Amino acid sequence: MDLKFDFLVIGSGIAGLTIALKVAKYGKVCVVTKTRIDETNTRYAQGGIAAVTHQPDSFKKHVKDTLIAGAGLCDENIVRMVVSEAPERINDLIEWGINFDKNSDGSFNLAREGGHSEYRILHHKDNTGNEIQKILSEQVKKNPNITLLENHFSIDLITQHHLGKIVHRNNTDTECYGAYVMDLQQHQIFKILAKTTFISTGGVGNLYLTTTNPTIATGDGIAMVHRAKGIVENMEFIQFHPTSLYNPGERPSFLITEALRGAGAILKTISGKEFMNEYDSRGSLAPRDIVARAIDYEMKKRGEDYVYLDATHIDKDELQNHFPNIYAKCLKIGIDIMRDYIPVVPAAHYLCGGIKVDKNGLTHIEHLYAAGEASSTGLHGANRLASNSLIEALVFADRGAKHAIEIFKKLKYQENIPEWNDKGTTHPKELVLITQNMRDLHNLMSHYVGIVRSDSRLE
Repeated sequence: MDLKFDFLVIGSGIAGLTIALKVAKYGKVCVVTKTRIDETNTRYAQGGIAAVTHQPDSFKKHVKDTLIAGAGLCDENIVRMVVSEAPERINDLIEWGINFDKNSDGSFNLAREGGHSEYRILHHKDNTGNEIQKILSEQVKKNPNITLLENHFSIDLITQHHLGKIVHRNNTDTECYGAYVMDLQQHQIFKILAKTTFISTGGVGNLYLTTTNPTIATGDGIAMVHRAKGIVENMEFIQFHPTSLYNPGERPSFLITEALRGAGAILKTISGKEFMNEYDSRGSLAPRDIVARAIDYEMKKRGEDYVYLDATHIDKDELQNHFPNIYAKCLKIGIDIMRDYIPVVPAAHYLCGGIKVDKNGLTHIEHLYAAGEASSTGLHGANRLASNSLIEALVFADRGAKHAIEIFKKLKYQENIPEWNDKGTTHPKELVLITQNMRDLHNLMSHYVGIVRSDSRLE
């Protein structure tokens, strides 16, 4: 069975669904996602989305904050591009129906997070990602030009390799013709031929023991591009969120948004001592990499499993109105954040590297784009500034969609693509070893490629 579309979108988070909605006016679109449309990293994003929307904030300040957080490894041109286009992309979300919290005068209720010099985080209470995911999913489901394939796993990108030609990573003429996809319910593999293909499959957090990411975050799209001889870069830049809820056995770890520290919550040792000012003058509002390393060091120094986040001094109405999900979650496990400290621990959270793309989201492979966490755009450098991920996804989804719209009518479907060869895979006898290998990988990544690394461990 062959399916043919003008635009193939693999992944259903904010990047993938934005692309689908933008190109759907111009041709036939297919969105492929390996579980449900709404089971994505986007859904778990709590804090919000960064954009300059008022004075005294400015593009210059947002750019500076991003460059500082990125440890000197950001592409400054990309940073300026994303920051300057951010307000327009926020308007896209509002037009689709996303309701950001507002003040009584109608202005946005902006939050501040670690590394930001101004209040610039638009949010929907403390579950911004869930609100965005819900609205975009609804828009996609009712669009007649979009075919949604849930519970379909993309196995491999189709290139000249599948026509018997040798493809090297340094080739400049490698082309993508679509993908081999498995129907996980029918256990059938088929081809989706596409004029343009987009990878928006998220990150790799589930390679670690402790992560805020859902189980689907296993880097499938990045791996597909690597196998297809595309360019992948900066995979060592894994961001650890400083404050996930310490609740042994829970997976994924529940995220305690950075906005809570922006509202005044303070990190303390188990004995109740503040410690962040010893590491950075910004205290608990330092960038994530600094805070995560400080917590890791304090835990190791004292032989403790977690530190505390103290929000007890914050106005009770603000806690309940702005952080209802955190309040409810903690209360469910016996912690009243109005009077109890919150036990927190760092967790693998975000991949700052990924599939290398240009300013329009184009990869090294022709007619193949990437956006969102799966991509490496140059925006984040070695460490992402809080709430810059969703806006990056929007900007590059918009740019990629516009570029694909310009070229797709000139392209033709590739014929004579062979069927998938599944010989020897229908009844794998070594499934137990695959499961064990995943456990080993979790341990290996967490113990040797974690927050703090050393030459001896990496060797």
